[in-house]
Amino acid sequence: METPPPSSTFLLLLSILLIAPPLTSAAGGPGPSCRSFCGNITVDYPFALHDGCGHPGFRDLLFCINSVLMFHIASGSYRVLDIDYPYRSLTLHDPHLSTCDDVVLSPTPLANGFVLDPSRSPYFSPSPDNVFMLIGCSPTSPLFQGFPGKHLPCRNVSGMGCEEYYGCEGWSKLGSHRRGSESGSYGSTPPECCAVSFEAIKAINLTRLECQGYSSAYTLAPLRVDGPAGWSYGIRVKYSVQGSEEFCRACEATGGSCGFGSDGERQLCMCPGFNSTSNCDKGSIADMSASVKREVELEFVIATWAGLLLLVLAWMA
Repeated sequence: METPPPSSTFLLLLSILLIAPPLTSAAGGPGPSCRSFCGNITVDYPFALHDGCGHPGFRDLLFCINSVLMFHIASGSYRVLDIDYPYRSLTLHDPHLSTCDDVVLSPTPLANGFVLDPSRSPYFSPSPDNVFMLIGCSPTSPLFQGFPGKHLPCRNVSGMGCEEYYGCEGWSKLGSHRRGSESGSYGSTPPECCAVSFEAIKAINLTRLECQGYSSAYTLAPLRVDGPAGWSYGIRVKYSVQGSEEFCRACEATGGSCGFGSDGERQLCMCPGFNSTSNCDKGSIADMSASVKREVELEFVIATWAGLLLLVLAWMA
């Protein structure tokens, strides 16, 4: 008996199976986004709220708690008021920071000050236009002892300093206070307030400096405000991304999001369905995560067996 010729249905199914690529959820679609929001603040590269996103030097730094963005470093946690991506800066708020209306002093400092651990120092530093005014410091404070030539670090920063700050309403709530010149010899009566830049002492550690409180204010050049009542109170911090940013730019240009590997150092481009060590145009199955690989392989096996079953049914029809 002669074998009947294949039916047209069989030939059509065979053609589809041979030329159609396997369907997989890992292909196509938009890439994963590391951009997120906390309250009204956008969190984007180099910062991130999700594990594996952002620059490795910025990991475990920001936390969103009840829609409030918090910045955590060695000296404590600060509320983030703003992230200025074009100017690469953050504005931070310490709840126990003294302002013009309230001068907060305590024998055991309540405020955080500002101290960076060594791993953060390459990436962050208070702005050069940010003044720290240290208040109620002990005569034995390192501020008044052991500096080269016994010169005190107290001086105005960007036109802001203690002489003006003494005129704030907050001082009157404390009663009398000592005032000292910003220059000259203080003897046994150091000034009640000493204005410094972060660069001058490298850390605002109130306990080590034996100070009862501090204030911090900054200017946004070219805007200049007359009088401490109009100063912007808070900590203005500049950030920088070390090394070349070409990897991240190429990743984002091809639809990916910048992240890093489980070692906390190796940069990755997070693409649709896989992570690439280059960009989303150059990624391959070798870059896929183990779970995505298993998914692709399973879908390929299912598609292959389904196609063979259809061929058998069509042949028998």
